[in-house]
Amino acid sequence: MNRFRLIPRSLFGRMLVIAGLSTGLALLFAGVTIGHVLERFVTRGLDERLDAQVAVLARAVRPDATLDRTRAVDLPEFGVPGSDLSWQVEGPAGRFDSGTTRPLPPITAPAPKPAPLIEAILSATQPDPGRPHPPGPGGPEGHALHAGDTRDRSGTRLHSRTMDVATPRGTVTITAVGPRRIVEEPLREAMIPLLGSLALLGVGLALATLVQLRFGLRPLRDLRTSLAAVHAGTERHVPTDQPGELQPLVTELNALIDQNAAGLAHARQHVANLAHGLKTPLAALSLKLTEADADDDVRDMVDQIDRRVRHHLGRARADAAGTGARTQTAVAPAVDDLVAVIRRIHAERPLAIEMRVPDDLRVAVDPQDLDEMMGNLLDNAWRHARSAISVTAAADGRLASIVIADDGSGLTEAAVAQAMLPGRRLDEGDVGYGFGLSITRELAELNGGTLSLVRSPALGGLLACLTLPIRGAA
Repeated sequence: MNRFRLIPRSLFGRMLVIAGLSTGLALLFAGVTIGHVLERFVTRGLDERLDAQVAVLARAVRPDATLDRTRAVDLPEFGVPGSDLSWQVEGPAGRFDSGTTRPLPPITAPAPKPAPLIEAILSATQPDPGRPHPPGPGGPEGHALHAGDTRDRSGTRLHSRTMDVATPRGTVTITAVGPRRIVEEPLREAMIPLLGSLALLGVGLALATLVQLRFGLRPLRDLRTSLAAVHAGTERHVPTDQPGELQPLVTELNALIDQNAAGLAHARQHVANLAHGLKTPLAALSLKLTEADADDDVRDMVDQIDRRVRHHLGRARADAAGTGARTQTAVAPAVDDLVAVIRRIHAERPLAIEMRVPDDLRVAVDPQDLDEMMGNLLDNAWRHARSAISVTAAADGRLASIVIADDGSGLTEAAVAQAMLPGRRLDEGDVGYGFGLSITRELAELNGGTLSLVRSPALGGLLACLTLPIRGAA
């Protein structure tokens, strides 16, 4: 059952996901941080305008908590009808405003923070002997500004700056107010191109990541190609000129290839010794049969054994791993010859045979191995077919598929497993020794192929699919 995977199986997918997530988080962090910095920058500009008005009003507060109108100067845009900026002074002596301000709702103020501009203005102002002056920053009360946000009755967001001034009659609260849109509008105008730039940057980083992964993972693709060349027999070892991270892996792969080659050579030597040991007794047996004028069938069987021994002796002597290439055998001529021979062997069972084998299809298999595998499969199909056999072949990537189907009774899944066992015959009344299918499968696997048996969907009988490696790229 397929399940959704959060982590891709490929290295390319994993690195791409990690790069995408990290890039997205980095861009998100950059956007939030830059937006916050811009907001603070624009808000500071508004705060400075409001702080300047508060400083002017603070100098105009008398000791009796009243406001000296001659000193309460309205800075630009303050006190103008329809203006967005206004102020008010509220204390024991009553409420004073710029003339354009309605009573403000309660201001939500965070913790007080120092106001360098106000402190600088108040510190630079010399005390006037004829006018009471509020205590400076170093006085008992000090001066601290509070930033606050609220809404008016129409729902407009307001930003304020508030300072409390101590007088003998009590505390006087000075507030300067401006609409929040003074901050939001320029911030919005700045953020739109900023977000567009970050989006373009993200696209550029994504393309750069793809190029980086393609270039960085190229050695792995080259390594896969080199291993395929070793498997096809066109190369003996994987090239050792590899990046530092892959060098230990390549060294171990080449050591494994050499170890397998040494084991194969050792096995070939054992087969050669066995074949050579059988060759002399078979020759002596053949002479004895000739002298004894034995039956022709017996001599044919001995000759067949001798040919098999010579064949395996020749294979044992062939060092396929050191030739750099494998034997190439054309499939169509081999099938034609085998069909002609088997048709004569089973002359009492004339069958209709359909063959579709490309003339240019070649497999990397020894000719005698191909004859033995195809001969076993064709003979098996001919003996069990009712009236028709089909032989088709096609190339599929690095493999060739040769399919032999008949219209016989076929086999069940359990019978297929039994048929692959050496010496097991499902039809005890039939001729043969029960080694044909197992030998065919063994030869196919030794040559890098497979053999599978299923029911033929077209003919209804048994379908044998033999896959063998095709000729590798030059």
